[in-house]
Amino acid sequence: MTRTDDINDPQDRGRRTPRRAVPRWLPLPLGIGIGLLGGIGYGLVATPQYAATSYVMVVPRQGTDSPTALGFAQAYGRIVTGSAVLAGAQAATHTAAGDLKSHVQAATSPDAPMISVTGSSSKAGTAASIANGVARSLAATGNRDADSTGVRLLLFSPAAAPAAPSSPSAALSGAVGASAGGLLGALVLLVRPRREEDAAHPARTPLPSPSAAPSASASPSSSEPRPERAAV
Repeated sequence: MTRTDDINDPQDRGRRTPRRAVPRWLPLPLGIGIGLLGGIGYGLVATPQYAATSYVMVVPRQGTDSPTALGFAQAYGRIVTGSAVLAGAQAATHTAAGDLKSHVQAATSPDAPMISVTGSSSKAGTAASIANGVARSLAATGNRDADSTGVRLLLFSPAAAPAAPSSPSAALSGAVGASAGGLLGALVLLVRPRREEDAAHPARTPLPSPSAAPSASASPSSSEPRPERAAV
């Protein structure tokens, strides 16, 4: 018998050790591990970002009511990142207006005539300088038209250099990455096993049921023709 016959022998194939299947739960820990390593790596490589916030108050002048000041606070909050305000902050921040726009965010309150100006940078001192420079420029821009608007803008609370970065740490990034990886692994786990079971156990075609046997109590007259009566 040749070697080819040994390989094609059904008995020889039956004696072989079956291949070990991959555990079905493997995608879940694999996804958690990959997400954890990716999150920790991002937290270690990414540059820390600092954020500092200063507050500008809109104060009504004589003859102006509080709702009017609140409305002007909402309006001035929308022009914080405008070219006029950023151009006035270039000298104080030593940064071009085009670069300042991506490092400044503004928010207003629906209950109080106050505007928050947040500056962000990779250095804590620079973040505070951006926030204060833009806030002072906003106040100066608004006070030029104080006679016509009836409100004044005051720097209510200047920003201070933050002690800790606002960007997530390596531990937090790792936790977020592990959660995301675990979620993806669970989704794969929900979809993959069903396909493997369908491939391992194909659907069987139901066999037709045997036809019903004739009843033993059936009358023979039902299957044999009746004899005709002789004519009288």
